[in-house]
This record gives sequence, structure tokens and C-alpha cells, in this order.
Amino acid sequence: QVQLVVSGGGLSQAGGSLRLSCAASGTFFSINSMGWYRQAPGNQRELVAAITSGGSTNYADSAKGRFTISRDNAKNTVYLQMNSLKPEDTAVYYCNADITTILKNTYNYWGQGTQITVSS
Repeated sequence: QVQLVVSGGGLSQAGGSLRLSCAASGTFFSINSMGWYRQAPGNQRELVAAITSGGSTNYADSAKGRFTISRDNAKNTVYLQMNSLKPEDTAVYYCNADITTILKNTYNYWGQGTQITVSS
């Protein structure tokens, strides 16, 4: 059974930094794109950053220049380094990945959410 396990998060003051990790566990053929989404109260879930298996990245405008997504394919892990945090970054952050199973079916998986709270 494939799972995405998220670690990191918590509380930061404005201007601070936090790092999120998301590790895929279980048996599968490959991990394709991986990404981070967030959802603030009353808002829809939105993409923060994504990275392909080849390392190409995509960022939301709000994340550009402050957040960095990276992945370690050997560890099946994706990271989100968040710098210069702002109160508006406060949200529940979710890890997401497209994973191809041993039977060569591709599914989209979500990790558990982790709360990020940035105080002013």
C-alpha cells in the first residue's frame, strides 16, 4: 500500500523558515510528479510547488523567490523549504504525488496535511 508521510511544519514568526518533507512508502514502480498544496480556512486547496521526476519545477506566484521544492529520488522524498514566511502562508499543507504501481497503473496520492502557522 502506497503512503505519503509528511513531516515538518509547525509555527513560525514572519520572516522565518520552515521545511517540510514527504516520503513515499510502500511498493511501487515509480514516482512521477510530486508537489505541495495548501489550503487556508475558507479557501480552496491550491498548488504551492511541483517537481517532475526529472527535476523541473513549477511554483505558484506567491511562492516564487521564497520557497524551494526539491526531491531525493533515492529516498522517494520531496521537500519544501519555505523562507521569508508571511502570515498569509498560514494554511494546512499537503503533499501530493503521481505514483505508478507495480502493475503500471498510475494513481494520484495525498499525504496527511500539516499545519503551518505564521505569526506577524
